[in-house]
Amino acid sequence: MASLKQLKMRITSVKSTQKITKALKMVAGAKLRRAQEAAEAARPYAERMAAVVASLGSRITPSPQSPRLLTGTGADQTYLLVVVTSERGLAGGFNTNIIRRARRRLDELTAQGKTVKLLFAGKKGRAAFLRSNRDAIQGTLELTHGKPLAFTEAQAIAADVLHRFEAGEFDVAELFFSRFRSPLVQEPVAVQLIPVPPQPPQPESKTPDAAVEYEPDEEAILADLLPRNIGVQIFGAMLENQAGFFGAQMTAMDNSTRNAGDIIKKLTITYNRTRQAAITKELIEIISGAEAL
Repeated sequence: MASLKQLKMRITSVKSTQKITKALKMVAGAKLRRAQEAAEAARPYAERMAAVVASLGSRITPSPQSPRLLTGTGADQTYLLVVVTSERGLAGGFNTNIIRRARRRLDELTAQGKTVKLLFAGKKGRAAFLRSNRDAIQGTLELTHGKPLAFTEAQAIAADVLHRFEAGEFDVAELFFSRFRSPLVQEPVAVQLIPVPPQPPQPESKTPDAAVEYEPDEEAILADLLPRNIGVQIFGAMLENQAGFFGAQMTAMDNSTRNAGDIIKKLTITYNRTRQAAITKELIEIISGAEAL
């Protein structure tokens, strides 16, 4: 059985940990509101941008002059998986869920005989693949932690992806991140970046579609929109991730604070019982000694 001194040190240690988790919970809760507002504000723009690009792409006939970001390379042998995670941990299973989703996709592609390359935005993703898939890792791009994200960060990642595509390093690029649903729910998802996925079939409408004339033509518009769309999609994923991270961290730290409180109660009970047993033993020894005299 632990001594009174050991129990007291343990209680003090757990109380210190509880103060840290409580402070982290408050910080994450304060940052969550801004991150959630930013993610929800950017979501309609990113979704509409993707829909417009897919709609324009469906209106043109693929040809050698068509943008390669739209038509692809004509092959699907090499995949680039862009995995967006956080820079720090202490957020429960937030990063683990994203990594598990990307690893499942990697295993599927490997089983099909495809070549898979990995590009990470955020430190936590690289560590999970470093031992098992070191040769597939192409690089890691660090993100801002705790501060409002800037679109320039997404542009830097998009520029890196576009440079690799133009150099012929891959045929298909997929983006992995966690979509924010609520502070308790974050959904890991995968989105195809390159080539642009085809537009999903739309329900038939009774009113005929309006005739639209583009100036310049669709291909010229797409040549400008497609690179920008990649940056927008990556920026939206980063905002979703940041909101999800703070929500997951707030929940995890709340659970940790509660667990620390339960441990303190149990240790306090054990400490009191041990102390009472020591006092009782001393009294018995004193009484026994007095009776012997």
